[in-house]
Amino acid sequence: QVQLVESGGGAVQAGGSLRLSCASSGYTFSGYCMGWFRQAPGKEREGVAGIDSAGFTTYADSVKGRFTISKNNPKNTLFLEMNSLKPEDTAMYNCAASPACHCSGLYCYPEPDFGFLGQGTQVTVSS
Repeated sequence: QVQLVESGGGAVQAGGSLRLSCASSGYTFSGYCMGWFRQAPGKEREGVAGIDSAGFTTYADSVKGRFTISKNNPKNTLFLEMNSLKPEDTAMYNCAASPACHCSGLYCYPEPDFGFLGQGTQVTVSS
Protein backbone atom coordinates (compact mmCIF):
# COMPACT_ATOMS: atom_id res chain seq x y z
CA GLN A 1 0.00 0.00 0.00
CA VAL A 2 1.41 3.34 -1.08
CA GLN A 3 1.64 6.05 1.54
CA LEU A 4 2.85 9.64 1.36
CA VAL A 5 2.70 11.36 4.72
CA GLU A 6 3.60 15.02 4.98
CA SER A 7 4.67 16.82 8.13
CA GLY A 8 6.35 20.05 9.20
CA GLY A 9 3.71 22.61 8.30
CA GLY A 10 2.59 25.30 10.68
CA ALA A 11 2.06 28.99 11.24
CA VAL A 12 4.98 31.40 10.94
CA GLN A 13 5.53 35.09 10.44
CA ALA A 14 6.76 36.53 7.19
CA GLY A 15 10.49 36.02 6.82
CA GLY A 16 10.40 32.80 8.79
CA SER A 17 11.33 29.27 7.77
CA LEU A 18 9.77 25.83 7.74
CA ARG A 19 10.97 22.42 6.68
CA LEU A 20 8.41 20.04 5.23
CA SER A 21 8.96 16.28 5.14
CA CYS A 22 7.22 13.56 3.17
CA ALA A 23 7.69 10.00 4.39
CA SER A 24 6.96 7.51 1.62
CA SER A 25 6.37 3.78 1.46
CA GLY A 26 4.95 1.13 -0.85
CA TYR A 27 6.83 1.97 -4.05
CA THR A 28 10.38 2.36 -5.35
CA PHE A 29 11.06 5.84 -4.00
CA SER A 30 14.46 6.31 -5.61
CA GLY A 31 13.17 5.65 -9.12
CA TYR A 32 10.24 8.04 -9.02
CA CYS A 33 9.80 11.68 -9.86
CA MET A 34 8.97 13.49 -6.63
CA GLY A 35 7.69 16.96 -5.90
CA TRP A 36 5.67 19.41 -3.92
CA PHE A 37 2.45 21.09 -4.96
CA ARG A 38 0.43 23.72 -3.15
CA GLN A 39 -3.09 25.00 -3.29
CA ALA A 40 -4.44 28.13 -1.68
CA PRO A 41 -8.17 28.68 -1.13
CA GLY A 42 -9.85 29.71 -4.38
CA LYS A 43 -6.76 28.99 -6.46
CA GLU A 44 -5.63 26.12 -8.64
CA ARG A 45 -3.03 23.65 -7.49
CA GLU A 46 0.44 24.68 -8.61
CA GLY A 47 3.79 22.96 -8.77
CA VAL A 48 6.29 24.33 -6.28
CA ALA A 49 9.35 22.12 -6.69
CA GLY A 50 10.27 18.86 -8.36
CA ILE A 51 13.17 16.42 -8.27
CA ASP A 52 13.65 13.53 -10.66
CA SER A 53 15.31 10.18 -10.06
CA ALA A 54 18.68 11.59 -11.11
CA GLY A 55 18.41 14.46 -8.67
CA PHE A 56 17.65 17.20 -11.19
CA THR A 57 15.60 19.89 -9.48
CA THR A 58 13.14 22.47 -10.69
CA TYR A 59 11.34 25.33 -8.94
CA ALA A 60 8.45 27.61 -9.60
CA ASP A 61 9.63 31.14 -10.29
CA SER A 62 7.79 32.38 -7.21
CA VAL A 63 9.90 30.26 -4.85
CA LYS A 64 13.23 30.11 -6.65
CA GLY A 65 16.06 31.12 -4.36
CA ARG A 66 13.92 30.67 -1.23
CA PHE A 67 12.87 26.99 -1.32
CA THR A 68 15.08 23.92 -1.63
CA ILE A 69 13.85 20.44 -2.49
CA SER A 70 15.90 17.39 -1.52
CA LYS A 71 15.45 13.71 -0.84
CA ASN A 72 16.97 10.94 1.21
CA ASN A 73 16.63 7.77 -0.84
CA PRO A 74 17.66 5.28 1.89
CA LYS A 75 15.01 6.80 4.18
CA ASN A 76 12.38 7.22 1.44
CA THR A 77 11.86 10.81 2.50
CA LEU A 78 11.36 14.00 0.53
CA PHE A 79 12.03 17.44 1.98
CA LEU A 80 11.18 21.03 1.21
CA GLU A 81 13.21 23.67 3.00
CA MET A 82 11.32 26.97 2.89
CA ASN A 83 13.04 30.22 3.82
CA SER A 84 12.05 33.88 3.64
CA LEU A 85 8.42 32.87 3.71
CA LYS A 86 5.83 35.34 2.44
CA PRO A 87 2.09 35.59 3.13
CA GLU A 88 1.48 34.49 -0.48
CA ASP A 89 3.14 31.17 0.35
CA THR A 90 0.13 30.33 2.54
CA ALA A 91 -1.42 27.13 1.19
CA MET A 92 -1.91 23.42 1.67
CA TYR A 93 1.29 21.71 0.59
CA ASN A 94 1.10 18.21 -0.88
CA CYS A 95 3.82 15.73 -1.64
CA ALA A 96 3.50 13.86 -4.94
CA ALA A 97 5.19 10.98 -6.73
CA SER A 98 4.91 9.45 -10.18
CA PRO A 99 6.99 7.05 -12.29
CA ALA A 100 8.02 9.90 -14.60
CA CYS A 101 8.09 13.66 -14.49
CA HIS A 102 5.95 15.80 -16.75
CA CYS A 103 8.00 18.64 -18.14
CA SER A 104 6.85 21.91 -19.58
CA GLY A 105 10.00 23.58 -20.79
CA LEU A 106 12.46 23.47 -17.93
CA TYR A 107 9.75 22.92 -15.31
CA CYS A 108 9.44 19.24 -14.41
CA TYR A 109 7.02 17.93 -11.81
CA PRO A 110 5.44 14.58 -10.96
CA GLU A 111 2.00 13.82 -12.34
CA PRO A 112 -0.30 13.02 -9.40
CA ASP A 113 -3.00 11.70 -11.77
CA PHE A 114 -0.57 8.95 -12.80
CA GLY A 115 0.98 8.45 -9.39
CA PHE A 116 0.32 9.39 -5.81
CA LEU A 117 -0.54 12.48 -3.78
CA GLY A 118 -0.32 12.90 -0.02
CA GLN A 119 -2.99 14.40 2.21
CA GLY A 120 -1.05 17.60 2.72
CA THR A 121 0.25 19.85 5.45
CA GLN A 122 -0.95 23.41 5.99
CA VAL A 123 1.47 26.33 5.83
CA THR A 124 0.23 29.70 7.04
CA VAL A 125 2.40 32.81 6.82
CA SER A 126 1.28 35.98 8.55
CA SER A 127 2.46 39.47 7.73
